[in-house]
Amino acid sequence: MLGVMSDVVTPDFSDTPVWWNDTPPRALPLTPLPASTDVAVIGSGYTGLSAALTLARGGRGVHVLEAEHPGYGASTRNSGYVGFQLRNKLVPLMERIGAAPALAMAREAIAAHRHVVAFIEREQIACKFNYCGRYIPAHTPEVLESLKREAELMTREFGIAAEAVPKSREREEIGTDFFHGGLRVEMSGALHPGLYHAGLLDRTLASGAVVHAHTPATEIERLREGRFRVTTARGPIEVGAVILATNGYTGKGAPWLARRMIPVNAGVSISEPLSDERIASVMPKGRTTIDTRHNPLSFRVYPGGGRIQFSAARGLFARDHRQKAREMHAAFVAVFPHMNDMRIAHCWTGQMGFTFDELPHIGLHDGVHYAMGYCGSGVHMASWLGHKLGLRVLGSPDAATAFDGRELQSRWYYRGRPWFLPAYVHWTNFKDKRDLARARRST
Repeated sequence: MLGVMSDVVTPDFSDTPVWWNDTPPRALPLTPLPASTDVAVIGSGYTGLSAALTLARGGRGVHVLEAEHPGYGASTRNSGYVGFQLRNKLVPLMERIGAAPALAMAREAIAAHRHVVAFIEREQIACKFNYCGRYIPAHTPEVLESLKREAELMTREFGIAAEAVPKSREREEIGTDFFHGGLRVEMSGALHPGLYHAGLLDRTLASGAVVHAHTPATEIERLREGRFRVTTARGPIEVGAVILATNGYTGKGAPWLARRMIPVNAGVSISEPLSDERIASVMPKGRTTIDTRHNPLSFRVYPGGGRIQFSAARGLFARDHRQKAREMHAAFVAVFPHMNDMRIAHCWTGQMGFTFDELPHIGLHDGVHYAMGYCGSGVHMASWLGHKLGLRVLGSPDAATAFDGRELQSRWYYRGRPWFLPAYVHWTNFKDKRDLARARRST
């Protein structure tokens, strides 16, 4: 048993993203901005680089404007899950928006997954991709019934191998009795986010696109039809098209989008080195795992093995990453009490981009293209919708997507600062505790 809370973190604890150890932030030469170019892409994460790569290979002149170093945001801070679903599971999404649009979005999310896997294989990106499958534990018996319907739909509509696991067999997938069964799917994987971004950056630069680090865009001005001036900290640039790819880091330079994007803080923790036996006591099959609570626990085997990587206690911004590590540790050991002596060696945070309808969006506002709001499904959806943005600017008929035409909503009370998040997070945490208590009483 731990004696004091400070023992939760190791003596050499670090709050720098561990991915940066393998792929240090790229120091690009500070090249002059041209007076004009075909396309300016604002943001150098998965979305921006995917768009830039598609455009450059399509023959367009592309300059990527990044406020920090390339991939500074969520693209080199995320958990590295390569799923095929949206944040909204298919059954509740069908109930909310209708069967036809929900199925179309689900089908496209699968296409996004396959796009990323094919891209990694075709481009030979060494990012430790592993087709490990996923397990989704149900936190109540009622949710398990919904997951059974999910499995049936996946098999019938998409031909995806999926199986609902009853509580009596849950130990096959996860080393706890905390949940009430779950959903096992095979078409899911994991990668090293830093190495994936580095490979994407290498290919974007090789294609002829120019990436300008430490060049924040401060204003976008529409001059006339098909011409824009983008003002940056290093001067202006006139362009024929603008792509905004800033997601959870959208700032005051894009006020319309900032009022529609909710930056949600998320943390990732990495354990100290662990034996294979201890790791297997948590996840016997080594699948990525995300439970069904509003504020879920997610975990996987660290790329290369030897540690557990996990996320929890999302939503609230962290001023002290040691304290965030302790919060995440408490959430983990509440599910896995036998791991209470596990310590945390790394913990960092980043900002996910959420939307009010909890769906990704791609669109055009006042002549400016954008894609964002991945709500935690960013590896496959950002790569895919970035590619779609590039096709859209190229005028390709393949640019069409099931996410076209959906209004990117705001609320009258929101001005780009998520002042309501603490209350919302506390409310969802309360609902999770209430649901868990009811489930325990009913079993």
